[in-house]
Amino acid sequence: MAIELTSQNFKEEVLDFDGVVVIDFWADWCGPCKMLSPVIEEVSSEFADNEKVKVCKVNVDENSDLAQEYGIMSIPALKFFRGGEIVHELVGLQPRDAIIESLNKLIAN
Repeated sequence: MAIELTSQNFKEEVLDFDGVVVIDFWADWCGPCKMLSPVIEEVSSEFADNEKVKVCKVNVDENSDLAQEYGIMSIPALKFFRGGEIVHELVGLQPRDAIIESLNKLIAN
């Protein structure tokens, strides 16, 4: 299951993590976000045993400070972090394979 991020746990879960983190920035009212949600959960399950990967979600309505800090202009938006830095981004509804491919490339490098 994807980790729900807030301003309180963001640093610990993302910035201090020594691996790759993908974050789904979403909102309840967003149709494409609702379509992406089961895909994110599927990716989370697929990488559940990988200690170098975290799959997370940020509700932009409840955590507008994070959305603003990371320049979220449209959702769904996927931001990939490594070493506390954004290293890759995908915007809009994405197929599972594109997310998996992005994660695998980042893990390999």
